[in-house]
Amino acid sequence: MKAYVYVSLKKSVLDPQGKTIHGALQKMGYKGLDGVRQGKYFELDLASSLTKPEAEAEVTRIASTVLTNPVIEEFQIKVE
Repeated sequence: MKAYVYVSLKKSVLDPQGKTIHGALQKMGYKGLDGVRQGKYFELDLASSLTKPEAEAEVTRIASTVLTNPVIEEFQIKVE
């Protein structure tokens, strides 16, 4: 089983790296972008002994305690 964790800054938190990327894309001539926000991506290989509900619970626990700073970041998980 695999789990995918997508981490991004909360909407209320400024994203200077995203702003820099947005500015660079505009200078390069790309059009139609209202903004850019950057984030992190994690791919976890899970033991086959876990059930899907157990895997989702464990990945949520990992994401909320290790992979993110809950004060400024939020996450989404997907388990397959």
